[in-house]
This record gives sequence, C-alpha cells and structure tokens, in this order.
Amino acid sequence: MLGQSKDLVIIGEGETAALAWDYFSRLGFRVAGFSVEQTHLKKQTLLGLPVVPLEDMEDTFKPEFYRAFVAVSYTQLNYLRSRLVASAKGKGYRLATYISPKACIGSEVEIGENCFILENTAIQRGTKVGANVTIWIGSSIGHRTTIENNCFFATNVAVSGFCRVGANSFLGVNSCTSDGVKIGRDCIIGAGAVVIKDAREGKVYAGNPAKALPKKTTEPYILGDDPI
Repeated sequence: MLGQSKDLVIIGEGETAALAWDYFSRLGFRVAGFSVEQTHLKKQTLLGLPVVPLEDMEDTFKPEFYRAFVAVSYTQLNYLRSRLVASAKGKGYRLATYISPKACIGSEVEIGENCFILENTAIQRGTKVGANVTIWIGSSIGHRTTIENNCFFATNVAVSGFCRVGANSFLGVNSCTSDGVKIGRDCIIGAGAVVIKDAREGKVYAGNPAKALPKKTTEPYILGDDPI
C-alpha cells in the first residue's frame, strides 16, 4: 500500500514537469513517469521515462502504489492546474507536495497538497498556504498571512504579514504588498507592483503604488485567450 511510498508520477510534460522531476528526485522520490491528457500527448518519453495518457494513467501507475504531482505553470490563471488536480484526486491519487530543504518554514505553518515551494522561500509563523500553490524562488510570506488555493507566486514576491491572497491569483516577479492587504480571487498583480490597498477580485494591477488597469479584467487569462 501507499503508506510513506516515494514512488511518484508527474502530470505534465513541459518545463515545469522537468523541474519537478529534478526537485523531487533530489529529495529521494522515485519518479516513474509522466502523464498528460490524450489531446496534448506529443511524445512517448520524457527524461527517459514513459509519458502516458491521463485518461487511463491509473492502468500504468496504480494509485494504490503511486503518488501524483501536477506540474503545470499558471496557464489559464491556474485553472488548468486546478482542473488536473481534481482529475488526479478523482482517480484516487494522493497528491505530493514539494518543499525545498533550502526553504525556511516557520512554526504553526500549514501547507496543502500539490504545493511547489522552491529554494530560498521564507514562510513565517502562523501562515496558511492552501492546496495547489506554487511559490517560486526567493519569495517571502509574512506571519499570519493566508494564501488560498491554486495561486502562483513568481520569483522574489514579498507578501507582508496579516495579508490574504484570494484563490487562483498570480503575483508577478518582484511584486510586494503592505501589511494587512487583501487580494481578491482571480487577480493578477504585475511584475514589480507595490500593493498598498486591497485589490479587487478579477482585476489586473500594475505600478507603484499598484492600481487596477482600466477596462481590463482577468477573464481573458482564465479563458486562455490572453497569456500572462
């Protein structure tokens, strides 16, 4: 049975999947292969391992013996990744989380399933990180902050204490917040933006101080028509 097994199948076949293979392998996980949806299956192997259709991946990698990790970037404002997570869970897979040994994790921190926490990240005391959250290199999350499900933090994001980041939001490289800021769900915070006031749901913010871009919402990003 699964127990503490480190046998793993990665869902994805792009650069994020290759990075996940590298990081998990360094932690001693045994990556057995990759899986993608049949319509996107373009190769039979990746890094010398098999790539199988997601629709019947459980025939090759039985969920009784393998964990799964969905290694997809922020496509469709993280909705693609969240959909694939739901599919894997529906097949009975237990989802792995990667936390870099070079990350600094404070006390009383909660981190959900299918998270990807990379090196030099600092998460302070009392922070809650939901499921399916990616936090890239060098980011910092202040004390007592809540990060809701399916978010993506690019490199060197700084979120201060007592903040809340809504589900499926994207925070760009070098963006930051003041203490106590609330970012609504489905937000995009642009690279280098400085958020000093609450950010409204479904809006795109840029600048210092950050302001919502007029007549622009995140709906096209969710639909996949406007890449981040």
